[in-house]
Amino acid sequence: MYPSDATHSPLTAGVTRRLRGLLEIGDLHADVFAKIGASATRNRNFMRCFSGPNVELAEHASLDTTWHFFNDSQSADPFRRESRSAVEGWHVGRAVWGRPSPAVREVRDLDSRFAVVMYGTNDIELGRPHRYAQLMLQLIHALTVRGVIPVLSTIMPRDDDPEADRMVGLYNTVVRGIAQSEQVPMVDLHRELARLPDHGLSRDGIHPNVYFQNGDPHGCNFSEAGLRHGYNLRNLLTLTALDRLRRHVILGEAAPEQAHPPPAGRGSLRDPILVDHLPFTHASDSSRSPFRELDQYECGDQDESGPEVVYRLVLDEPADIYAMTVYGSGVDVDLHVRSDGHCVARGNEHISLTLEAGTHEFVVDTFSNRAGEPQGGPYLLVIGRTDRPSDPD
Repeated sequence: MYPSDATHSPLTAGVTRRLRGLLEIGDLHADVFAKIGASATRNRNFMRCFSGPNVELAEHASLDTTWHFFNDSQSADPFRRESRSAVEGWHVGRAVWGRPSPAVREVRDLDSRFAVVMYGTNDIELGRPHRYAQLMLQLIHALTVRGVIPVLSTIMPRDDDPEADRMVGLYNTVVRGIAQSEQVPMVDLHRELARLPDHGLSRDGIHPNVYFQNGDPHGCNFSEAGLRHGYNLRNLLTLTALDRLRRHVILGEAAPEQAHPPPAGRGSLRDPILVDHLPFTHASDSSRSPFRELDQYECGDQDESGPEVVYRLVLDEPADIYAMTVYGSGVDVDLHVRSDGHCVARGNEHISLTLEAGTHEFVVDTFSNRAGEPQGGPYLLVIGRTDRPSDPD
């Protein structure tokens, strides 16, 4: 599990073992990373300053070795490079469409071992969270199959648009869920920006701001004053993530964190998996579930005789909920919401509804085809609220 109270996802023994396995794929440059994203990634204040003279690590001097590790690369200048897969206005689909896609061309041109990835701000405008999740998963698979280790990032608050901002938490939970299910690193930028004045955003309420000295931007100034600005903070968090990977994956230092326990519950009607907070994400495999207690639902006529996994959510107040399941080819699981023992909503992939205060069950059930064959398999479940700002405090 990737806990929501940590800025950097845990590098456990299992995660580092998974990432070290990617090192065996391809002859890639460990001192090069690609930048994949939209305007907040293309912006000159993101990472480029590490190639210049105005780097002030301040209390973060321990990052000096990693800074020079990438800055002294003989293969490319990853800090200054203008990525062909970091373009203003792009949503994640633009990075994965095409043969080869822009993201694949970028990492292939660089032979980079790492890729810094952030999409979502523009995807919100499309109003298709489930499609966003599918495309993000496609992007991560396109990278990892080539041995590229992606470093995912949550997105910034949307202070320009309250309606869009209410969707930020859901999109960030997709990012967390995909990183967790694929066991790749994630940086919770949103969590850290929430602590800054104006959320570390510029006047447009969308893009990060940057620290200025004598009229010039200094995005690599990590003094106390500098780190009150969005780009400065993102640069520090990104370099820190790369430092953790250099030390614990490339150099093989011991894993720094312990694994977090899974949520309570086995996934049956009597012992459901507990959704103890929202937003919530969980990766599982319905084909491995021993439970077949629910075959039919009054809110649908599909054959759900395959195994199911049951989740329980207790709400103290009414809430607007968006829930989705994301899965690959060959898998067909359906999502159901039950309240007071009765099915109130069903969706092949996603459900949007308002739930009253009380106890509710989310059931991921396996569809059986005409031959009676269950179509179970791995899936990712995401449940989020869409009626509160992304920074409710």
